Amino acid sequence: MTDKALRLGTRRSRLAMAQSGQVADAVSRVTGRPVELVEITTYGDVSREALAQIGGTGVFVTALRDALVRGEVDFAVHSLKDLPTTQPEELALAAVPVREDPRDVIVARDALKFTDLPRGARIGTGSPRRMAQLNAYARTHGLDIETVAIRGNVDTRIGYVHEGRLDAVVLAAAGLNRIGRIDEVTDFLSVDTVLPAPGQGALAIECAASDADLVAALGELDDPHTRAAVTAERSLLAALEAGCSAPVGALADLFTDGPVIKEMRLRGVVGTTDGSRMVQQSTTGSVPLTHDGAMALGRELATEMLAQGAAGLMGERAH
Repeated sequence: MTDKALRLGTRRSRLAMAQSGQVADAVSRVTGRPVELVEITTYGDVSREALAQIGGTGVFVTALRDALVRGEVDFAVHSLKDLPTTQPEELALAAVPVREDPRDVIVARDALKFTDLPRGARIGTGSPRRMAQLNAYARTHGLDIETVAIRGNVDTRIGYVHEGRLDAVVLAAAGLNRIGRIDEVTDFLSVDTVLPAPGQGALAIECAASDADLVAALGELDDPHTRAAVTAERSLLAALEAGCSAPVGALADLFTDGPVIKEMRLRGVVGTTDGSRMVQQSTTGSVPLTHDGAMALGRELATEMLAQGAAGLMGERAH
């Protein structure tokens, strides 16, 4: 095999560079080839509009995929929760490595936990999903909070708390882990309180479908259990006909008996951003052994949620 460097397309953000660097090291180990990072600016990085207004988190993916199709990079790394659920035929999702912590976390002033925030606390997040679930929890537990829409990188968001403009912000544990800032977390939100975004905590490694050798090499990094879980979660999102920015949470848990994985439980939630109406469902079954099996699990749960009125809670449904 050639020792020519592989070109890895990545967004320029600190988090994207950190997770791409980790993948680059792993790809170098399995291929024996050096990997160079190619920084690409996406529309989502330069626009200051709310993600929900500019097409959801897919705006972070298009420029990377375009560079792949044009042959300017050999493979790309995405946060899986940013990937639209429709996979382009010319690109292969070659690997989904072992998932990081999927939970959401709070970074609050005075090291406060979510339930200890003062009345009227202002909590920043750019996610309708987080808003819906935080507001629903507050309603049912007698908390008085205000969710505030924000954009920006990790430094910007945490800065709002340090500057006193917000009492807390909500971030993903995985991102803070990857950039070495998990010690700034003041509270880990249980998935029973806030279900994460479909695919949260997982990475997607994508390359040209026509490059069979590279697809096979990158496939060495694939974790089948993570892939089964996120496939079920993303199938639920797709079957709800909801985009990446819709207020949909989903998580597939694997239940083990010693070293044997016995069952998978898929949970889903959708709600209005003010938390006044929520639909939550779960289904448990044997761990899907195939892509089609994982997809079927997601569609099954989506059907139950739609029967409970989920479609009416998502506003404009994305196709």
